[in-house]
Amino acid sequence: MTAPDTDLTARLAFLTEADRLKLVDRASRITNNTRCENSAEHSWHLALYALVLGDLAGPGVSTDRVIRMMLLHDLVEIDAGDVPIHSAAGQAHASEATKAAELAGAERIFGLLPPAKAAELRALWDEFEEGETPDARFARALDRVQPVMLNLINDGGTWNDFEVTREQLETRVGAKVMRGAPALWLHLKGAIDAWFSRNHP
Repeated sequence: MTAPDTDLTARLAFLTEADRLKLVDRASRITNNTRCENSAEHSWHLALYALVLGDLAGPGVSTDRVIRMMLLHDLVEIDAGDVPIHSAAGQAHASEATKAAELAGAERIFGLLPPAKAAELRALWDEFEEGETPDARFARALDRVQPVMLNLINDGGTWNDFEVTREQLETRVGAKVMRGAPALWLHLKGAIDAWFSRNHP
């Protein structure tokens, strides 16, 4: 009888746990406006954003590393949940309580993996959270842009729900996107300005 492969068992346990990200609903609605997207869908979509828009990244950015960050960045929401950036709770998005919940989630979820793989993936998650490397700045820019696209497609979406102003959008989203993908934000500004002019003249 063959001894169980504990390394493979651990990796499969992590992948099974990751499936629970499909149960975490976000505020943003999918393009036909019939339901909210879940965090797993969001992560997949961001990986695709990185693949398709990688040429907009700054010098030295590794699209492959950004794709990996996108697939991992929201796994902690299995434990911590999603906090919409424009909600009242979202104003405490970087609060100590939120950070603590996400850190605890990272410890538990990445801790399911064998030690070497856990350290590798946790390092990517930490890099994204810190947001200081070129790869992380680009990844975080994409993370801000994807909901903007859904809101534009859904005639305001969560901007209507949370009564977002143009100034708030620039501060909470635009400034972050400009750090990692300025050409992308400048491209979107026309559509954003047009929406706010129509709806909040």
